[in-house]
Amino acid sequence: MESRDTAALMREPTPEGRFGRFGGRFLPEALVPACQELEAAFRAAWADPAFHDEYLGILAANGRPTPVSECRRLSERLGVRVLLKREDLTHTGSHKINNVIGQALLTRRMGKTRVVAETGAGQHGVAAATAAAMFGFECVIYMGEVDVERQALNVFRMKLLGAEVVPVGSGSRTLKDAINEAFRDWVSSVETTHYLLGSVTGPHPYPWMIRELQRVIGDEARGQCRAILGGADPDYVVACVGGGSNAAGTFAGFVDTGARLVGVEPAGGAAVGRGIPGVVHGSLSQLLQDEHGQIIEAHSVSAGLDYPGVGPEHAHLADVGRAVYVPAADEEVLAALRLLATTEGIIPALEPAHAVAWVIRAAGTDALPTGSTVLITMSGRGDKDAEHVMGMLDAG
Repeated sequence: MESRDTAALMREPTPEGRFGRFGGRFLPEALVPACQELEAAFRAAWADPAFHDEYLGILAANGRPTPVSECRRLSERLGVRVLLKREDLTHTGSHKINNVIGQALLTRRMGKTRVVAETGAGQHGVAAATAAAMFGFECVIYMGEVDVERQALNVFRMKLLGAEVVPVGSGSRTLKDAINEAFRDWVSSVETTHYLLGSVTGPHPYPWMIRELQRVIGDEARGQCRAILGGADPDYVVACVGGGSNAAGTFAGFVDTGARLVGVEPAGGAAVGRGIPGVVHGSLSQLLQDEHGQIIEAHSVSAGLDYPGVGPEHAHLADVGRAVYVPAADEEVLAALRLLATTEGIIPALEPAHAVAWVIRAAGTDALPTGSTVLITMSGRGDKDAEHVMGMLDAG
């Protein structure tokens, strides 16, 4: 059932960092002061007009505002009107730049000189390395060995930008394990280091802070859609969800409208759809785990969605019925990538191709009736995935 007070959603969490029953701060004692320091710094900065002016000025120099594109040929084919919020057109090629610029400004404000980050698909890693180069920070990026292999281009870009890329060989050797290593680094270097976390996961204040830094996506898109649609909002707002930062930023702009919010998870992950409450990486959320509480590894064709959990605010939005979360299978994702490319000349990253896949599957059904208008967040461009996709399509 949908929440009766949608206007109260996607505002501040409780003082303990809770969104409903999810969120919080589950950390080693050594990191609690660092999170408290970060929360205080963010609250002060976010209330400071000079911080906002500098933040938005840097974003403007890096591609904001991004346009909303009309997909005329795809719309005609599907029988629904498809609009794309083009985060793929930012500098570095994804929505991640919005987050890293804000956190880099906070790092400088806190007097720290080194950042660590995790990355799966490499989009956050490239953005973090870019911000570190802009601000003169030392930068270390942890990346699972599996992702290092399938995202070789982004590994090269990070190194070219001056970052040290550390392959992680533990566990599943993917995003979850990269986050573990970044936390270990932060524990041992917290006096000089800020952990530049990439998604709306982790301990408070990260899920709230990163959603606010990504809110620019939804705020822009709301005004742009109303200009295109004669003052109306889209019927559906759709975004891919792994940790879920692009979706959180998009949904924040529409949560108090009549638009239906749809998060699309990988079928081999689907923490909202298949998970149960549990703690991972410092917060309580929906998590893939077995009857003994052991984490079940996620699988996705896209490195950026290969994560067994989900941001706690997404778990809350699902809990209250304000958003729905649906899976997309790898085969659908590859077909969607190809269809968007051949109908619109836009090659999406594998992550937002999940959102496109659901729209293709649902169009003309009760889930997405003919004649509906749908906004999809195009969170990243597909050049990073070209070699990986080429191999899969050739094999198929």
